[in-house]
Amino acid sequence: MAKKKNSKNGTDLGFEAELFKAADKLRGNMEPSDYKHVALGLIFLKYISDAFEQKRTQLEPEGFIVTEDRDEYMADNVFWVPKEARWSHLQAHAKQNTIGIMVDDAMRAIEKENESLKGVLPKEYARPALNKIMLGELIDLISGIAMDSDDSRSRDVLGRVYEYFLGEFAGAEGKRGGEFYTPRSVVRTLVEMLEPYQGRIYDPCCGSGGMFVQSEKFVQEHGGRIGDIAIYGQESNYTTWRLCKMNLAVRGIDSDIRWNNEGSFHKDELRDLKADYILANPPFNISDWGGDRLREDVRWQFGVPPVGNANYAWLQHIYHHLAPNGTAGVVLANGSMSSQQSGEGDIRQTMLESDVVDCMVALPGQLFYSTQIPACLWFLSRNKNPGKGLRDRSGEVLFIDAREMGKLIDRTRRELTDEDIQLIADTYHAWKGAKDAGEYADSPGFCKSATLEEIRKHGFVLTPGRYVGATEEEDDGEPFEEKMMRLSAQWRKQQKEAATLDAAIEKNLEELGFEA
Repeated sequence: MAKKKNSKNGTDLGFEAELFKAADKLRGNMEPSDYKHVALGLIFLKYISDAFEQKRTQLEPEGFIVTEDRDEYMADNVFWVPKEARWSHLQAHAKQNTIGIMVDDAMRAIEKENESLKGVLPKEYARPALNKIMLGELIDLISGIAMDSDDSRSRDVLGRVYEYFLGEFAGAEGKRGGEFYTPRSVVRTLVEMLEPYQGRIYDPCCGSGGMFVQSEKFVQEHGGRIGDIAIYGQESNYTTWRLCKMNLAVRGIDSDIRWNNEGSFHKDELRDLKADYILANPPFNISDWGGDRLREDVRWQFGVPPVGNANYAWLQHIYHHLAPNGTAGVVLANGSMSSQQSGEGDIRQTMLESDVVDCMVALPGQLFYSTQIPACLWFLSRNKNPGKGLRDRSGEVLFIDAREMGKLIDRTRRELTDEDIQLIADTYHAWKGAKDAGEYADSPGFCKSATLEEIRKHGFVLTPGRYVGATEEEDDGEPFEEKMMRLSAQWRKQQKEAATLDAAIEKNLEELGFEA
């Protein structure tokens, strides 16, 4: 097992939580699913307006007489913001009862001037059900975000706020929220394990774009260049696709994100794409994916997936889109590791015998907003012997049992800590033989490198708990017989104490006039 590292706690948020509390207080009786678009749309508007004004300030000292030359902004990937759509204009009129109309007009004007944003921005601020006093107060609240002359810091602050709000709205919406948001700690685990430094990154069910944001962060934090990665995605839900487009734009991330309501299976918009990295969190155990219309498809290399469950359709769709040395990380329900229904066991066996499964990670419960179904991570690889400083892993699969990891952040939600994520990622990198990753060793109860023959003995079931075994405990030197006698005596004593307590309770109840 790799040596555990200390890492900076990336979950310390600072002001975002307080800002969200203030914004949520203004929501009143509005449903989170509706208010989400109101708040996120305004944060986006603030972002592109700030970026425009900062670029304008940069141009003025350089002697530009006309600082509203569109080409100067577009050349630097800054959205063109018309005068009537700029934040300063809206803030100045925030207390007027026509502010809703003005915001809608601003959104339309921005879409008209920026081709990539057409059909993306919310335009429902003038609706009668939206309290205009609340809207004005929300504009004032957001006006205080990212007031900084440093463009990179301004972008990062607004990006952090947008990302934090997305997560909080997902939690507020519960099951519906999970449709557009994968918990940050799960995404970070995928990214830290795959290390997408450069190449093409793809997500066939990209939600609000969290996989892409974390990939960009990873590149930046490790000294890489954002231009070294190209981002591709597809989303079937139009509302979620709009959230994704705004989320990436707030981060300044250039991307090719396609929307179609038929989904990736039936309308593979990026049919010819071969990606270096694929990160995905498909909907779990989806039964109405239209598999009956796709019985013969080039993507089903390892077997035709069952009509009643799309798990193995997703795995094969993702594998089909991998480049020759590509790797993928996929979040799926735990049942995918062991199911024998409708030929799924046969497909899993074929995948293993074809040596495409690289690593399996069992996750702790309560990580997801959308479901209490236990989840796992599948890692697929097109080439287990790519060279480039990595060892030949042919015929081996790494199993990691992380079910006991994570910490509760409230009564119902758990998240993996930075230390947990680092340990899981370091273990995977050490197993692969990555440079400076340390030496790998099996650790009972946590990780095990298994051969195909060992997996065959388990009936091609991929549940990590079957392979990693129990955690080693230090031998205290007490003989077995003596230990059993001691534990039996302790149990009898506890039973006697419990009986005495029950008798005392019954007596007290009788004295109070109650029947025991």
